[in-house]
Amino acid sequence: EEFENYTPVRQKDVVQQKGYRFQYKTKRWQIKQALKMIKQASQPLLYVGGGAITSNAADELLELVDLFQIPITSTLMGKGSISNSHKLALGMLGMHGTAYANFSVSECDLLIAVGARFDDRVTGKLDDFACHAQVIHIDIDPAEISKNRIPQLALVGDVKKILQEILKEQVYDSSIDLEQTMPWRKRITRWKQTYPLIVPSSNTTLSPQEVITTVNNIAKNAFFTTDVGQHQMWSAQFLHCDARQWASSAGLGTMGYGLPAAIGIQVAYPDEMVVCITGDSSFQMNIQELGTVAQYNLPVKIVIVNNHWQGMVRQWQQSFYGERYSQSSMEEGAPNFVMLAESYGIKAAKLEKTSNFESELKELLEYPGPTLIDVVVTEDENCYPMVAPGKSNSQMIGVFKRDLQDAN
Repeated sequence: EEFENYTPVRQKDVVQQKGYRFQYKTKRWQIKQALKMIKQASQPLLYVGGGAITSNAADELLELVDLFQIPITSTLMGKGSISNSHKLALGMLGMHGTAYANFSVSECDLLIAVGARFDDRVTGKLDDFACHAQVIHIDIDPAEISKNRIPQLALVGDVKKILQEILKEQVYDSSIDLEQTMPWRKRITRWKQTYPLIVPSSNTTLSPQEVITTVNNIAKNAFFTTDVGQHQMWSAQFLHCDARQWASSAGLGTMGYGLPAAIGIQVAYPDEMVVCITGDSSFQMNIQELGTVAQYNLPVKIVIVNNHWQGMVRQWQQSFYGERYSQSSMEEGAPNFVMLAESYGIKAAKLEKTSNFESELKELLEYPGPTLIDVVVTEDENCYPMVAPGKSNSQMIGVFKRDLQDAN
């Protein structure tokens, strides 16, 4: 078919439109000032966000942490920027962060924000967030600088390159006094021992934390995606994964994100294990994408942490609205997830607390095709620690405290 008045467009004829062009360059005096502040600090803390992941700065961060022995905490989007097994890793901070990360940010005297934006789920009551600390803010977006917290030093640019410049500048001044921060590190170690994250266990029902840690133990090198809610926060607390092996919806909190994200990752990495950890409510937001999984026979593993509630909504209604539960129970009208998956030709099973739970879960996760695993968990389990709205990060509720004398 021929079109009249058609003018073909050639690449050489395309006009380059004006758009965002990064033009910022960090000056050497700023790098030297950052080094000076790090060396003068007695209680430094690295606060790492998604910008560190985007710029592929995990190696530089690890080198900085090891060189200066700086404890490091991350946001939801910064998860994977350092191994959870590192002795200076504090896990996630903020509303559902670890107690020791939140205590650390409340007590530090230097906060080094790397690719992070000081959002309200991290800061809690903003006036009390790192209120004793000087701040170094490293970010590629100048709009984020001083938006919520005015830093003493701002370094605008690519996170990876700026960290490289800091490490390079250190070569010219090799003096590092690690004894200066030793009491701080010992204090944090004590917090980690006293206020650990715990995995509840029962003889009759599975806890969500138990399910997530078991999945992680079986699928150690998997890519993980989540939806939004309690299961997302438990996953952030308990999953151990490397940089770019974690995908979750943060700022917008998009229920339904997990399955499409898992599909995309599986297409990109067809030979890797991809696990979508979701809730029985979030999963229904994009449940129709089971058709895509079936059509392309994508070996995505879908683990539904099924408590028959919109879990985080229920937790807030219980904690802050006098247990007035409204539109948060999902039991009535919920589909049979196993039958639904099987109708697409996808292998599926429903798991509950049994002596064979781990072996059954392992068999399903290692199945070569797509699988859906509907795991029934404790209905009224809450996600703790939690920073209530309007409170500072040090004022957490639901913090477990271990008696170290009994532990010894």
